[in-house]
Amino acid sequence: MLKLQLLGNIGKGLVTTKSLFNNRNPRPKLHTCSRSIRSSSSSSSSSSVKFPKPMASEEENYMFGPYKIHLNEVFYSTKLSFAMVNLRPLVPVHVLVCPRREVKRFVDLTSDETSDLWLTAQKIGGTLEHHHKASSLTFTIQDGPHAGQTVPHVHIHILPRAAGDFEKNDEIYDALDEKEKELKQKLDLDKERKDRSYEEMAQEAAEYRKLFS
Repeated sequence: MLKLQLLGNIGKGLVTTKSLFNNRNPRPKLHTCSRSIRSSSSSSSSSSVKFPKPMASEEENYMFGPYKIHLNEVFYSTKLSFAMVNLRPLVPVHVLVCPRREVKRFVDLTSDETSDLWLTAQKIGGTLEHHHKASSLTFTIQDGPHAGQTVPHVHIHILPRAAGDFEKNDEIYDALDEKEKELKQKLDLDKERKDRSYEEMAQEAAEYRKLFS
């Protein structure tokens, strides 16, 4: 009898405990704060350097110094860099790689921008050299007006090379200086593009874009 009475008391205790839990106010939901943490941490770690959006929409243009470059003339982009076809190519497949942020001089690039710019140039150069069966590449930067830079935005010239394309190899640098001057004149005056129409440039960019899709 004593055993049964003890079991009965234990059962009552369990019922009482269960009812206490049932009557307790429901536990409030926990709200995640990962978004807040991510936002605050990113803003606290960001410097005074303002970076553009990772990708341009169809309504936006890329900027090359003070000049707008249509999206259809750009064939490759990363968060920090982009590659575009050239208005006045010196040799076939002469393209430009630029930082997305408008930076006048190479020394003013951040370490991330510098790394991304050259890694992008490496990828673009290797792919286009293979695609067009070139044998070599010239990478060059004209950093500052006395170095031949006419558009105040850092850019790497990538030129696939072939045997005999210049009588003397160093002639390519004089030719680049002339092309830079012509490029600025074209962009400033917005003259009719007789040698390179917008359609031609868009078609070339579309061809290259497929290589990186």
